[in-house]
Amino acid sequence: MTIRWYPGHMGKALEQIADLIKRIDVVIEVLDARLPFSSSNHQLENIRRTKPWIKILNKQDLADPIITKKWVAELEKIAGIYPLPLNAKNSVETKKLIKLSQQLAPKRGKPGFPVRVMVVGIPNVGKSTLINTLAGKCMAKVGDKPAITTTTQQIDLRNGVVLSDTPGILWPNMDNQDSAYRLAVSGAIGANAMDYETVSIYAADYLLHSYPALIMNRFALTELPKDAHGLILCVGRMMGCLKSGGEVDMNRAAETLLKELRSGKIGRISLEEPVIL
Repeated sequence: MTIRWYPGHMGKALEQIADLIKRIDVVIEVLDARLPFSSSNHQLENIRRTKPWIKILNKQDLADPIITKKWVAELEKIAGIYPLPLNAKNSVETKKLIKLSQQLAPKRGKPGFPVRVMVVGIPNVGKSTLINTLAGKCMAKVGDKPAITTTTQQIDLRNGVVLSDTPGILWPNMDNQDSAYRLAVSGAIGANAMDYETVSIYAADYLLHSYPALIMNRFALTELPKDAHGLILCVGRMMGCLKSGGEVDMNRAAETLLKELRSGKIGRISLEEPVIL
């Protein structure tokens, strides 16, 4: 199955971002710490100009900490890029982001001249959660489905920083299907553009090869299944995803495996490692 997903509002949103960035001091790109490459919209690099660019590795509490350290080390090698792992729901961690934004725009932050920060990222990566945490109240819609935010809005944090929230945007041509499948596994692709069983097979195969101990522990297995299909069957039996007669409901089992992975119940998992720069 080839994954393609590019709702109509995304093209317009990219145009809005390209125009808005001219009046922005600092850009915050929210990435998924489990897949920093695949969750980065590389179209944004073409409109970056020379703006300081903070790359938030969000959901760090769900990612493999050893691999996250590797990503930070590689991203720090890129001029003008400032990687910062955090959990967007944690107000203590997000305060570091405000301080860093102010440091990157030292001539701003005075009365009448706030630091103008734009928050960008792909759908369902945690932009709205981050903004609500920074604001201390619900300013942006949050949901467990992608494409919740569809328009740009400004939010004054009342601390010398003004945020511009933007819609989540993917790239129109998903030639890298490995990245597309990782995005689907993470929940960044709309359900109407993916097949749960196919995506779950991709996830199960990766987990068997990269995190076998976590799989055995979470699902109380005494031995590893031989293949991805076998793992989904085991998950279905262990989690009660059964049809009448005791047969495993493969679609429910597939959805359950993805929910377990996305929620972190299986353990701290990263879906990709950095290519050494």
